[in-house]
Amino acid sequence: MLTKGENIATEIRPSFDDVELQSVSLKTPLTRSLAKQDNGEFSCGFSGMTDELVQTSHGEFLVSWKGDRTKPALVTFHDLGLNAISNFQAFFNYPDASEVLKQFCLFCINAPGQEEMAPIWPDDKDYPSMEDLSEAISEILNHFAIVRYIGVGVGMGGNILLRHALKYPERVDSLMLVNTLITACGWIEWGYQKKNIGQMRQHGVTQAVLDYLMWHHFGCAGESRSHDLVSLYQHYFSNEVQGKNLAKLTEQYIWRTAIDINREENFEGKGDTKTLKVPILNLVGAYSPFVDETVTLNGCLNPVNTNWIKIQDAAMVLEEQPGKITEAFLLFLQGQGYCLRIRKKYSQPL
Repeated sequence: MLTKGENIATEIRPSFDDVELQSVSLKTPLTRSLAKQDNGEFSCGFSGMTDELVQTSHGEFLVSWKGDRTKPALVTFHDLGLNAISNFQAFFNYPDASEVLKQFCLFCINAPGQEEMAPIWPDDKDYPSMEDLSEAISEILNHFAIVRYIGVGVGMGGNILLRHALKYPERVDSLMLVNTLITACGWIEWGYQKKNIGQMRQHGVTQAVLDYLMWHHFGCAGESRSHDLVSLYQHYFSNEVQGKNLAKLTEQYIWRTAIDINREENFEGKGDTKTLKVPILNLVGAYSPFVDETVTLNGCLNPVNTNWIKIQDAAMVLEEQPGKITEAFLLFLQGQGYCLRIRKKYSQPL
């Protein structure tokens, strides 16, 4: 005779059979890529980009663009060690950001030799300086018949866009800068980067170069955050970056001069060459190694048309906090008079 407890067990056992996952099969998980698909489109959903080579007096630039050319132009420039795809695709593929970008014509500039599958830069050919890169932007704008643009620059790209805005403010509507500095290279940075340049020229991206690039983009505590994201970029820097070409760009980056912006000369509309009247959204990740540098930049700008925001729990903010960046960007553009469709959730503070 069965006991009461055994009766209960007998009655419960069929329910486990009912929910057994017998139909589940093992599949290889989808992996994210920082490269283009075979059809030439951005992976992970941001498709339809057109690649166009633009010849300038400072070299040949690959520009990826998409959208209605009659809409306002949004121009991006990437950070050191990255390109238009690896720096911006996560942000572009974020659903709310993608919705906002439909209101613009998007132009993504690659520094010479930094695009995917770029040929090795010849040793006997000079690489454009930071000033040359900023000057080339005007020629790229002329090529696409762009009168004014909204700029989005990260790190080195933000530095280049700032240089262009200082020289040609009439062509810049506003800027969103991420982890951007305006100071010249210091001795510590110079020492590390000179060593990295030598290794990249001889051996490509070595472990020392990889460590520096990971610190540059993720800060000191990168390993303690998203493991998948960190692994993704470690693989990208180790396998996808052309070391010799990056060495050329890095060499010019450490030779950069300080951007001469002075807050006192921004007041009262004096119109001095040091005046930067362009509205700026100055963003930095709390874990970024360049927080102090963005504070220095903020101290040199006119507070009337400048916003400085530190994004928590992130260093590579476009990757780690795309929702907060989209919200900040939307509100910033709304403040510039753009009538964008803003959802109810964007009315809440960051």
